[in-house]
Order: sequence, then structure tokens, then C-alpha cells
Amino acid sequence: MSRILLRAGKDPFAVVPPELALELAPQGLWARNAGNMLFTDAMHRTLSVPGADVVANGLLSERSRTGRAYAARVNEEFDHVVVPLANAFRSSFMDSLDRLTRMIERLTIPVTVVGVGVAGGVGSLDHPLPQLSAHEVAIVRRFLRAVLDRSASIGVRGDFTRELLAGLGFGDAHVDVVGCPSLYRDGADLQITKKQPELAADAPFALNLSPYVKLMGPVALRHAGAYPRMTYVPQGADTLALMLWGTQPRKVRTPSLPTHREHPLYQSNRMRFFVDSSTWVEFLRAQQFSFGTRIHGNIAALLARTPAVVIAHDARTLELARFHQIPHRLVTDVDDTLDAAELHAWADYDAFNAGHAANAADFARFLAKNGLEHVHEPGKANPAYDARLAATPFPPAVETLMSDNPAARRAAIERVALLRQVAGDDAFTRRFRLRHRVPLRAGADESPGDAGPTVERRAVRARRLPRLPASWRR
Repeated sequence: MSRILLRAGKDPFAVVPPELALELAPQGLWARNAGNMLFTDAMHRTLSVPGADVVANGLLSERSRTGRAYAARVNEEFDHVVVPLANAFRSSFMDSLDRLTRMIERLTIPVTVVGVGVAGGVGSLDHPLPQLSAHEVAIVRRFLRAVLDRSASIGVRGDFTRELLAGLGFGDAHVDVVGCPSLYRDGADLQITKKQPELAADAPFALNLSPYVKLMGPVALRHAGAYPRMTYVPQGADTLALMLWGTQPRKVRTPSLPTHREHPLYQSNRMRFFVDSSTWVEFLRAQQFSFGTRIHGNIAALLARTPAVVIAHDARTLELARFHQIPHRLVTDVDDTLDAAELHAWADYDAFNAGHAANAADFARFLAKNGLEHVHEPGKANPAYDARLAATPFPPAVETLMSDNPAARRAAIERVALLRQVAGDDAFTRRFRLRHRVPLRAGADESPGDAGPTVERRAVRARRLPRLPASWRR
């Protein structure tokens, strides 16, 4: 039996409550962006041929304390390491990439990297290749050499990344353009057709957005009023905290974006956060359309056979949309009058449908070249995998605190009760030191009910008096 170690935040079968998923996110459940689980879960399924054991590593490969002992155990217990990546060639990821490289250099087994791409960011539509410092270029080159010493090639997202690596001395002999592995979860069998000829005003559909793309603020606000059955599906850990606990920024800089409690989408409970890809895709299966700036939010819709349009706002989203021929519009070519019904009417999926089988075949060849079996090969399907996934009791989508869904309300009540239990009964006295007077315990000669003047009182003073919520000041 082959054993494969997969760089992934969690096993697709692991049931993790949303509250725990949030707390783990900064350290690796899905690296603060739920979209990452789309491609890691897809790789897990793709490699899970009968008899194979695919193990998620919890992103331990990039932890600062991961050293020789970890690498020695990997060499001893596994046959192959597979590393799905996203836009890893960016300055903010260089420390992680350096740690990952040092771990790979200690390995003696094959290592395959797939789906790696260029960074995004402001201005990258015009200048898609990241401007790396000499130190960062050295880190990237060292990473590429370490991987290629243990693999036949590196799988990259698209032509921008191919151009970047060619400029660093790694040409087509070392690089295969394969796109994103998330879209190969079901192999070549992925075709998109519109569910309805038109998107009606009362149609159920999904919006996704990047909170740093300000254009999406007025778009979200207008759609919230015009389309009563539209649902916003966020992906960031900050929004999960907003939905679970009501946590929001101290200063809301763009009120039109759904990043605060007063936004109409929050108030009307038209936000859903998914901590598992299975429930995410299943929700989108019931929608008629999806659009927005999140590439994996729209890929999740395509996996559900739901039409989607990407609003490409940077190089990383544009690279994948172009490679897979997903209908897309540049953010620079639209304004705040952008409308879902018009996008739905405009979108054409002929190119996507025609090109997907060839892309899937290229991806299969990439896996074979790197010594990896997959479930889409003849005789290697694994129906038990999907049956187990369907039977796993994943938590439902997280709703906002304004939900009137009885199950969601019970979940919120249990969450508050758990919070008080964990925090302790003195948590609020520590947090809110109010100025008030407390009678001392009655002495031995006094009855407990005696409130006469002989009972001493003491003043409990606070350094400052915090402003309490209005509901508390009664």
C-alpha cells in the first residue's frame, strides 16, 4: 500500500466545528482562506486510489519548529510527498516557502508540487510577474531546485507563472502548465450549462468577494436590495469571526462591504460560511449562478455544475480564469453598475466545456510523469471514497447571529454557553470593572437579611468605566 503525505490543512473527512476551524485558521486549518481547501481536498480525492493512504500534514511542513526529526519520520513512513500550492511566489509567503524548502531538502522520497502560481495584488493585472528582491529570488530558486531534485517537473497554474520561472532559468523541461487541481476532482467529466435561460430577480444565486476590492462594496449593497434570494459566501477567517461572534473591525472603512454587523446581508442573514468543501459544493448545487472576485468561490460553483463568472482583479485570478477558460471580466472593465443578470446572460461556457477534457488529460499525464496514480485511470476508481464522504456528518453552514433558523439559533446559544463555561464565571468582572457598592457579608451576630446601618459596605472602584452596549444599560 502506497502512503502519500499531502500538504493540506485537514483531512477531507475530518469533522471540525466552525469555532475550532476559526481558531486553527491562523496556524493552518486552511491558512485563513477557506478557498484553499478546494484544491487540497480535490488532490486528496484524486490520489485516493484503492489501497492508497493519503494523509493530510496539517501544514506542518511550514511550521518554524519542523526539523530533522519530522523529515526523518516522513522519509520512513511515506512513499511520496505531494504539495498543492496557490500563489506562493509572493513576498508575504517567502518565510513559509523557505521553511518548506528546508524540509524538502531533508527528504529522500519523491516530492511533487502542483498548482503553484504568481502573486496577485494591486497593479498585477498590468504587471503580472511579481517584483521579487534578490533575496526572494534566491529563496524561489532554492525551492525549485529542491523540488526538481525529487520530481520530474513542477505543475504551475498558468502562463504568467511559466514566464516567471523561465526568467529564473527553469524552462519547459522543468515546468508543466496544469492549472488548478481543484477542477480535476471529477476528472474529465465536468460540463457547465445554464440552469435557466435568464437569471430572474427572485432566483437563488451566490456572490463572493474579496473585502479589499472596494468596487465589490456598492455591487454587494445594490444586489442585496435587488435580489432577495442572493447569498454571500465569504471565505476569510475575519468574516467567519464576524458571523460566529459578531467580531468586527474597530473602524469600518468601507460600509458598503459586508464586513460588519450593520450590513444588510448580515442583518438579513444572507451570508453562509462553509468549513468543508463538501457542504460548500452541495450548497452551490442548489444555486442558479455564482459570480465575484474569489477564484475558488467560483470554482466551487463549477464543481457543483453551476454557472459562474469570475471578476478578475489581479494576476492570480486572471491566470487561472484564462487557463481554464472560465468566463471572466477584468475588474478594470466594469463599474459599480455590474449586474448578476447581465453577467449570467453574457457568459458562454463553450470554451470551458471544450477545453476541460484536454486539460484533464494533461493533468493526468503530469501525475503519471511524476509517478502518481489517480482515481481517473481505468480500473482505479474508488466509489467507497465518495460513499464515506457522503456519510460524514459535517457541520452545516455558519449563519449570522441574526438568523431565525432554529438550528442556527440553538448553535449560537450553545456557543455563548460554551464561551462562558470556558472563560469562567469571573470573566465579565475582569473585563468590566464597574464602579459600584457591594455590602460585606453579614457578621455572625447579624441575620443574613439584616440591611441595617450596622452592616459595613465597601466601594469597588474601577480604573475607567467602559461604555456598555445599549441593551445592557437598563
